[in-house]
Amino acid sequence: MNSRTASVSDWRSWPQAELERQYDARATVPDIAVELQAYRDSSTPMYQLTPCVRDVTYGSGSDETLDLFPVAGRPDAPLLVFIHGGYWRALTSQDSVFMAQQFTAHGVAVAAINYTLAPQATLAQIVDQCQRAVAWLLKDAAPHGVAPPRTVLTGSSAGAHLAAMLLAPEWQAEHGLAPNALCGGVLLSGLYDLEPVQRCVPNTWLNLSVAQAQALSPMHHLPHPQVPLYVAVAEHDTDEFKRQSHDYAAECRAHGNPVTWHEAPQRNHFNIVLDWMDAQSALFQATMGLMHR
Repeated sequence: MNSRTASVSDWRSWPQAELERQYDARATVPDIAVELQAYRDSSTPMYQLTPCVRDVTYGSGSDETLDLFPVAGRPDAPLLVFIHGGYWRALTSQDSVFMAQQFTAHGVAVAAINYTLAPQATLAQIVDQCQRAVAWLLKDAAPHGVAPPRTVLTGSSAGAHLAAMLLAPEWQAEHGLAPNALCGGVLLSGLYDLEPVQRCVPNTWLNLSVAQAQALSPMHHLPHPQVPLYVAVAEHDTDEFKRQSHDYAAECRAHGNPVTWHEAPQRNHFNIVLDWMDAQSALFQATMGLMHR
């Protein structure tokens, strides 16, 4: 973290072009189509290689579904819940199950949440959908072979924003969940303060007001203090994505959360999450550590 990115107020003084560059994750890779296709290519075989319950509904909306990969004979296996990124406007659960075989082989069930994309849904509606999906998993998934004693919530990029919003305890009581219903969070290259996002191109599909950006920022909704976190960025993330993760991790640590910080070498904003497919990777090992903490 260099001195230029250490100050939370730096971005306010940048020319608009620099602000846009910092929040343009797609521009950090040579070919975004290749990166996104890797998600689908790695996910598609999982539906044949790993027992799966597809398109389980957690609500009445057409997009309110999830894909569930139980551990055979172990309904009480711990559960990894993944919320995909795509700047809230791209990708689906079908692009998001590349880790299923690796985790189920190690005794961990996997769920990938689908949600309605912006601008068809507002960000507040997307957060609500993810809340209802997690509540369903924790209360109603037993008939599908999943009744997890421990659940780790994970997400990448915009998905890390959504996961961080769900790690906050305020909403959980409204859904009949205990404040410590989630036993950990893995957040990769996320966005935790939406004020700068509200001032650049992503707001053309988010349409956030200043007040909405603040209300939907995880920096203002921290996890229960006992929830441990693994917060990571990619070496090739922009300085501002790194700053956001660094500041969120620092706030959570001051709040009382056990926080592990990691910068993944030789990874970019998109392929950092694929390290879950490697049982020897720091990401996989850290996630398993939270499962058994």
